[in-house]
Amino acid sequence: MATTATHPQSNGARAAAEEVGNGNGHAAAAEWRFARAAKDGGALAAAGDKMSIRAVRFKISASVDARDPRPVLPLAHGDPSPFPEFRTAAEAEDAVAAALRTGKLNCYPAGVGLPDARRALAKHLSSDLPYELSSDDIFLTAGGTQAIEVVISVLAQPGTNILLPRPGYPNYEARAALNRLEVRRFDLIPERGWEIDIDSLESIADKNTTAMVIINPNNPCGSVYTREHLEKVAEVARKLGILVIADEVYGNLVFGDTPFIPMGVFGHIAPVLSIGSLSKRWIVPGWRLGWVAVCDPKKILQATKILTSITNFLNVSTDPATFIQGALPQILENTKEDFFKRIIGLLEETSEICYREIKDIRCITCPHKPEGSMFVMVKLNLYLLEGIHDDIDFCCKLAKEESVILCPGSVLGMENWVRITFAIDSSSLLDGLERIKSFCQRHKKKNLLNGF
Repeated sequence: MATTATHPQSNGARAAAEEVGNGNGHAAAAEWRFARAAKDGGALAAAGDKMSIRAVRFKISASVDARDPRPVLPLAHGDPSPFPEFRTAAEAEDAVAAALRTGKLNCYPAGVGLPDARRALAKHLSSDLPYELSSDDIFLTAGGTQAIEVVISVLAQPGTNILLPRPGYPNYEARAALNRLEVRRFDLIPERGWEIDIDSLESIADKNTTAMVIINPNNPCGSVYTREHLEKVAEVARKLGILVIADEVYGNLVFGDTPFIPMGVFGHIAPVLSIGSLSKRWIVPGWRLGWVAVCDPKKILQATKILTSITNFLNVSTDPATFIQGALPQILENTKEDFFKRIIGLLEETSEICYREIKDIRCITCPHKPEGSMFVMVKLNLYLLEGIHDDIDFCCKLAKEESVILCPGSVLGMENWVRITFAIDSSSLLDGLERIKSFCQRHKKKNLLNGF
């Protein structure tokens, strides 16, 4: 006769054990031990649920009233590819088609990327740097998302911490949580054009700090950092003995007075790992081609085996599609400047519309005109609104009543702010902003002293 274990079980594990053990002639399992992985939610559950723009966007989208005949307007994420005016360059499409037709790119690639693709990308990125990158400095990844995974995983060691911007892109925090890497945050200052609070970096770092992340052009704020500001960041990184992870996925998507300066320009001051991708500049996020570029002319990351660790990680990870890698040299060489100018022109036009129209919406404030990327951060004034509890409540009710999807600031590290994308056709953007204005008017508090 089977004996019954007496140690405690979670309700879920006990119920599962009883279900399997009833009526089939087999003894019930004492406890399904794999259930421990999800106990109290687990790191994976927490990271996916609370630190994912995708998860939050799906939650908000579920609030949309299916009876609303108006189109749902996606102002929450940076993917304008569905809109015809944002279609990628014909040269890029032709390069992918030609790569497929060779019949030679249906195989597994090398873990770090095809040699020709790495070589072409090194040449392309070197044009903006004061030194030459080699193919050994390039690691190809399945989009910028995998590039984040690689870098964070390699740097995560017991007891270490990383400095992340607030607000910021939540995938960094999610990956840090999955790797048990402590996160410490430094603020971006809205009144100073979302500049990094450089003075705070030394106070939050310690001997266990391994790296800091900067995002330029900035997601979610739409700011672009000056050369002088970036140089100060590099100097602090050198003083602290940490490397800089430069998220430059929106590199060159700038339309203000400040030009894009790659952080790698200051690689001689502190080592830089630059994260980039085709996704944003070429408007092809579904092609899933990203990279980590090593901007380290003094070879510090090579001497400390960080590059070996990246190689080893990629050897046991997934790869970007071989035919996309095979097309990369021609994509980089053949895409005409006219395409990039057209995309910049569209973003400049829609950013102007966004900034102008927001001024007429009393319950939100934009502290800084966007100069790059595809986004702007705006602050909610909940005092002016009736029955709106926080930024998530605002976004869910807006989706239900107006079929407009925004990204709540809390998932980006700033409660009671929202992120709006202007990477959408101008007529849809105007419609979306008018709906937001109507929503705010409908929910305005009555009897305010200064009106609304």
